[in-house]
Amino acid sequence: MESVLTPNENKSLRIETSFGPYDRGAIKTHFVEIGEDYVELVRKYVLPLYQEGDILSIAEKIISLCQKNIIYKKDMKLTRLARFLSKFASHSPYGIGVDNPWKMQFAIDHCGRLKIIWASIAAGIGKLFGKHGVFYDIAGPEVAGLDGFYTASFQVYGDFCMMLPKDPNGVCKRIKDETGVTCMLVDANDFERDILGKSPDLTLTDAQCAELIEDNPTGNSTQLTPFILIRKAQ
Repeated sequence: MESVLTPNENKSLRIETSFGPYDRGAIKTHFVEIGEDYVELVRKYVLPLYQEGDILSIAEKIISLCQKNIIYKKDMKLTRLARFLSKFASHSPYGIGVDNPWKMQFAIDHCGRLKIIWASIAAGIGKLFGKHGVFYDIAGPEVAGLDGFYTASFQVYGDFCMMLPKDPNGVCKRIKDETGVTCMLVDANDFERDILGKSPDLTLTDAQCAELIEDNPTGNSTQLTPFILIRKAQ
C-alpha cells in the first residue's frame, strides 16, 4: 500500500526540479530532547512511510541535539565586545544572527577577538557596496550555522545553542547502514539551503539535493517536522 505524503501547512507538496518533479511529505515527531538516538527516531517515524527510492531530508538541529553538540549560556561569559559588535549586525528574518549578543559571543569564543572584529569591519564595508554575508564568509560555517539562544519557538532553546552536527556524512551512513534509509543532512531556512552530508548511496549532487528543498519544506517554527520524505512524483 502506497504511503501518502502530506506537506507542512503553507508549503507545497510538489516541486519541479531540473531532473524531474518530486513530492515532499513532512513527518511530525515528538519534541526531541538532548541525547536521544537519531537512528531510533528514523526507525519510529520514517520507516513506516519509507519506500525504496525515497530520500529523507534531516534538519541539522535534531542531529545536534542527539549528539549533545550544544553550548549552554551558563557556561559562557557575555563580554562588552559582544554586546557592542552585535548592535551593528543586521537582523535576519531567517533565524538567529550575530545581532544576538550571545551568538556574537560564540563567534568571538570560536574564532578569536581579532578575527571577529575584522569580520565586523569587513561586513560594514560590504554593506556600503550592497554585499551581504561577508561576516559569515570570514567567521566560517560553524558561526553561520549556529542555532539557538532564542525563545520564539520553544522556551528551552533560550538556554543553549546548537552547533553544526559532527561528522554529517558519518551520521547519514549510520542511518543508511542501520535502517536502509537513503538520507541527507541539511541546514536550511527560507534563504539558504546547505547540504551538510549524504548517505553513500545518494548519487545526486549537492546542487540537485538543494533543489529538492528549495522552498524549505521543513519550516522554521513549531511544526516539529525535522524529517522531510522526498519521493519522485508519478
